[in-house]
Amino acid sequence: MRRELLIVAGVGAIAALAWHATARAAPRASLELASPWPALPDLDELGAELEELVGMAPGAAELYAIAQEPNVRAFLAMIRNAEGTAGRNGYRTLFGGELFDHFADHPRIAVTRSLGGAPLTSTAAGAYQFLARTWDEVRAALELGDFSPEAQDVAAVYLIRRRGALVDVRAGLFDVAVSKVSREWASLPGSPYGQPVKSLEHVRAVYADAGGSFA
Repeated sequence: MRRELLIVAGVGAIAALAWHATARAAPRASLELASPWPALPDLDELGAELEELVGMAPGAAELYAIAQEPNVRAFLAMIRNAEGTAGRNGYRTLFGGELFDHFADHPRIAVTRSLGGAPLTSTAAGAYQFLARTWDEVRAALELGDFSPEAQDVAAVYLIRRRGALVDVRAGLFDVAVSKVSREWASLPGSPYGQPVKSLEHVRAVYADAGGSFA
């Protein structure tokens, strides 16, 4: 009964969520002519937002348990490989490759590197290269107490779920999941952000080697 009441309570927010998701899905830059119609929001992503709105989203403990599932664990390993943080110091890695020295919090260090001859400054850090602002959003949502490897894994699963891809990851629908989270991690195939990306063949091989299965 509580579930039904929560769903009913959240239905009135669907239009607002759809508008928000449409705006967020808009490309950052494009050389194509703009369409007169807005892009449709991803329904799985919209569903994840609605669950959060009505208080049905999984918490940190549940996400940590999910992170131990073989397909999810392999998917996380694939992301770390693509982000260049697969080594033993991956959870301590700043954008550009330098290391930070504690897990008390996101290091919040802005690093500037050259990308394609142009300077790029980023606060990305950790195994999944969280921006400081992204970490603050996730930390608040999950009440995370530190930036430990366990917390980073939980936060990555949270972002996968927020992109509407967690169901696909757990089911072994690898290509579908990658296409959704490529908007979260710029190194993945299909990412629209203009940074160097790994090939689909590469990330599939990494995922399989890490024990992931394909549907």
